[in-house]
Formats: sequence, C-alpha cells, structure tokens
Amino acid sequence: MVPFLRDYRRFVPRFGFLVLALACSAQAQTCYTGAEIDAPTAKAVESAAQQYFNMSAQGDVAGLRANAMPEIAGNFGGIEKAVVENKLYFAQGPPSETRVFILDASESKTALQRADFYCGIYNSSDRVGFSIPSLPPGRYAVSIARVMGQQPITLTMILQDEGKNSWKLAGYYARLNSIGEHDGQWFLSKAREYKEKGQRYNAWFYYLTAWDLIAPVDFMGTPQLDKLSDEIQAARPGDLPTTGAPLELAAGGKTFKIIDLAGIPVPGNLDLRAQYETANAGNPNLAVQGNLAVSKALLTKYPEFRDAFGAVIARATDNNGHAYSTLTPMNDVK
Repeated sequence: MVPFLRDYRRFVPRFGFLVLALACSAQAQTCYTGAEIDAPTAKAVESAAQQYFNMSAQGDVAGLRANAMPEIAGNFGGIEKAVVENKLYFAQGPPSETRVFILDASESKTALQRADFYCGIYNSSDRVGFSIPSLPPGRYAVSIARVMGQQPITLTMILQDEGKNSWKLAGYYARLNSIGEHDGQWFLSKAREYKEKGQRYNAWFYYLTAWDLIAPVDFMGTPQLDKLSDEIQAARPGDLPTTGAPLELAAGGKTFKIIDLAGIPVPGNLDLRAQYETANAGNPNLAVQGNLAVSKALLTKYPEFRDAFGAVIARATDNNGHAYSTLTPMNDVK
C-alpha cells in the first residue's frame, strides 16, 4: 500500500539534502522533472492529472475512486472528504501552475523503509526532494497544481504507473493557501512576533499553520522549506500536552487533564482546540459544564491565547469512545 494518506499534522520535517545526496548514489531511486521526463510519460501523467483535477472540481468522488489504486480505493474516506470540502475551490478555474515529478523506485526489490528522491541540480535554488516511508517498488508521479482565486488552493496528487503509462491515483492532498485574507507568510510573521514576546504556544500553533499554508505536502523538501522547518523545530515547546503527559488544569474543585492542544483553521480565523479526558463525555450536560470550565481555566493560565485565537473549542473525551465539543468565542469566556 502506498502510504500517502498518513496524518503529518504534528510532524514538521527537515529534509536534509546533503545526507540525501550522499545516500542516493547507493539507492535505485531516481527523480525526473521538466525536460528530463520523456515525452510519452509526460503526456500520460499530465493527462491523468488533468482528468483527476477536473473530477475534483466536479465533485466526482466515484470517478476518482474508480481510477484509484485498489489499496486507496478501499480506504477512500479521507480523499472523499477532501474532495467534498474543496470542490468549490478547485472550480475557481484551471491551475495557474502545475509541476510534475517522476519518482522511479522500480529497481527496488522490496518496500523501502524510506525512499529518498533528489530532483534537480544539488546547488540549485529550485532543487526538490521527496522522502517517503514504506514505499513499495514501482514508478510514481507527483503532480502539484496551484489554483488561484478568491481562495487559493494547492492540490498535490500521487499517481502510480500500472504499466504502459497507465497512471492511477495513489495519494491526494488538498491544502488551502490562506485563511481568509491571511496567507502563510502572514502567519509566519505572526509566529515570529509571538516568539519574540515569549508566547511559546501561540508561536508554535501559528508556525504550524504557516507550514500547512506554505508547504504543498510534508514529505517534500526544498531549500526554503528546509530553512522554515529548522525554524519551526527550534520553536517547538518542550511541554506540549500528550496522553502520557497531560496538562493539568484545576477548575471548580476538579482537575482536568488536557491531552492535546491544536490550532484549528476556520473560515477567516484560527481557533484553539483543547481536548481533555473525562469520566463521561456521553452526558451532554456534564460535558458542557466541563468544557466551559476547561475553556475558562485554560485562558486563565494562558491569557495570551485571547489575542491569537477567535474561539476555544473544548473537547471532552472518555474511554468509551464518546466525545463532546463546545465552541466558545473568546469574548464569551469570562
């Protein structure tokens, strides 16, 4: 199975071109782009990518599934959700720019623990690399199409060669390039401002948002993305809450254990989601009370969140799989 549907939300990579350049000479992996791609292959890939883009703009989920690799077609929920949520953005017009790369791992005998592809001249500023885990032997194409309009969006598709230049869908990533009027560079500037102020969490969530708006996918590297990745990793707080090390908040005689904090893009804004563990998230009345208490306690501990986010989304979860969320605008958290 081609592992392109993995969630990279918490992973910001540093590609490492020097290590890659040294490693590639020992690996049967090659990358071609531009004039390096032979004409029949370029024509076939561009035709398939255009067909799948048009299907996306039309919301043709069934057509995309029918043209997907079996492993992807059998687990199509993520792609279907992305198509439905973004078809209006795809329909803004044809892509203003499309880049195509051919990744050849056909000489590999078994699935590679990590397949590294280096594209272009090493010292060139427009060099590109891809680092993909657990990649089966085969020949793949990466199509990166950017659509301009009121809401710019980038669609990256992975295609796999079934033979005779028949390219099937093997991965699908849609990323908006702005939230409302603010693009990735705006969020990056704000992240740096928050970092200078010592607001570590605000900086971290704005850095991650900037990354998602700027980088087409997380397994792609360029000199610019590598530099940004280094900056983001250096800003990562060492005390981000997890299930094993929750953030404990006291409120109303209770202690709430926050297991995850995340910045959530919403139309025109960024909200803060706080997920915590509770005994019974299936009881709406109790969950609402807990959610409001968590929102208030969180902003009491970190008042700087009020300046960075439009609302708090408190999400109660329990061991029985129940979850209950409450969205409260910042001005309403007293």
